[in-house]
Amino acid sequence: MTITLYELAGTDISRPFSPHCWKTAMALAHKGLDFDRKTVSFTQVPNIEGGVSKTVPVIRDGSKVLADSFLIADYLEETYPDRPSLFGGEGGLAMARFVESWSQSTLHPALNVIALHEIHDRLAPEDQAYFVRSREARLGKTFAEVAALRDAEIAGFSAKLTPLRVMLKSQPWIGGSSPLFSDYIVFGALQWVRLVSTARLLEEGDAVTDWFERCLDIHGGLGRSAPAAV
Repeated sequence: MTITLYELAGTDISRPFSPHCWKTAMALAHKGLDFDRKTVSFTQVPNIEGGVSKTVPVIRDGSKVLADSFLIADYLEETYPDRPSLFGGEGGLAMARFVESWSQSTLHPALNVIALHEIHDRLAPEDQAYFVRSREARLGKTFAEVAALRDAEIAGFSAKLTPLRVMLKSQPWIGGSSPLFSDYIVFGALQWVRLVSTARLLEEGDAVTDWFERCLDIHGGLGRSAPAAV
């Protein structure tokens, strides 16, 4: 049975941009599961599957409806144990929780500032109004105040990737010899900004850049199927 993945997009549905939805899309592909992608806007999210969640991703797998990218990954691992593992055991699961915490606390705050205005400009008017209200409340700053921080966040972003850059000198993936859910967590964050922002945060020849390019190509080029922002 085909799984349905609900994911977030703006007016251009060829660029579903939520980092959390990309984690789930890559996890489903990793498991080799058939899935349909249904894009929704910010203001449509509360209507998904009868209002099951205030956020995406949401999946429907038969009668099972589930939200939250990490919970979905756990579910896929437990429900389809005969498919390639997303964690490679308890240690990989624990590692993924650490990577999730690092990504959410270090990468996402910077990317929120860098991409904020560009996300807004890619939304329909009704979603723009919601986005301004919700993001100003979340960030505790006006859009103008956030814009003033953008250049500094771009300049400092490469340094935030140092732990990943150093690790990739000794192994090709965060998961070791092959990608695991930990890779998809960080990939989702960088794919987010690739799809909505013209800021170029990755430098040619950098180990992180090489890793990200490999992430774009795996699973039949799933990540690369969505065009970069121009």
